[in-house]
Amino acid sequence: MNEILVLAEHRGGTLGDITWELIACGNTLAEQAGCSVAVALLGRDVGQLAEQLAAAVGDVVVVDNDRLEHFVSDTYQQALVQLIAQRAPALILMGHTACGLELAPAVATSLAIPLVTDCIGLTFEGDALTATRQLYGGKVSADVLCKPSDRYLATIRGGAFPADESPAAAGTISTAEVTIEEDDGLKRFIEYLECEAGEVDITQSDVIVAVGRGIKEQKDMAIVEEFASSIGGVLACSRPIIDKKWLPKDRQVGSSGKTVRPKLYIALGISGSFQHLAGIKSGGTIVAINKDPNAPFFTVADYGIVADLFKVLPVLKTKIEELKQGS
Repeated sequence: MNEILVLAEHRGGTLGDITWELIACGNTLAEQAGCSVAVALLGRDVGQLAEQLAAAVGDVVVVDNDRLEHFVSDTYQQALVQLIAQRAPALILMGHTACGLELAPAVATSLAIPLVTDCIGLTFEGDALTATRQLYGGKVSADVLCKPSDRYLATIRGGAFPADESPAAAGTISTAEVTIEEDDGLKRFIEYLECEAGEVDITQSDVIVAVGRGIKEQKDMAIVEEFASSIGGVLACSRPIIDKKWLPKDRQVGSSGKTVRPKLYIALGISGSFQHLAGIKSGGTIVAINKDPNAPFFTVADYGIVADLFKVLPVLKTKIEELKQGS
């Protein structure tokens, strides 16, 4: 097996979190298969990004072209197909993102290679690729064996692998030349329209206190928010709280909300449906508080408390304050 090629995602001079997760996935597979990992960086004047990547992976290959300044799937497809032909990787990894969803099928079709999408796990059995995917809205996990091929392409779900940006290697940076033909004008970059920022960004928070349907009345939200603030955390929630409009949509954690990676996640009155748990796959320490001893959240929590959350919160708050004073 030659190598695993990871496609880096970036925008506005910043590498996307999914890039580091793809590298983690590639490193895991490479160790298993006994091959190397390379990162493909497509863009214009991306030398600084290449240096960041070279600190984490052994080989970074840069395709620098004026027409790659912004992501347009047609031009990216041309460049990536040529790069794959030059390097002949056994596996190409992309994020299961807006970019990957548009680009991956086009590249796979151009190269006539198997494509498997939205993967949460990958493994090689010999030269054959097996992908783990979730079906029926996450209720079932299935191992999908791809047909034999010299090359595969897979998209990876965000949060499926823990991102690791810590320096691990003094990697090399090389360049590759490609020819991008004039496009037909059907697709072109106009501008980025950024979503309006909310009061807080839960995806960047180290401590999250999340609430669910166990909060019976809206007036009780103030108690939980005060608790979250007292321990240096932010307030998030599951879908029922959004449906009641007690918190804005940007506070929702889960498959239809945001994926978070806090150091501490405290779940209050959340049963732990698979849709919600999908949003904290790469989280740190998880604490679940619920009156139902059979709540699914207890199967993934590091610490579980079967009790009324409003009786637990004051005690928990006092204990945390004592620990802070002691430190």
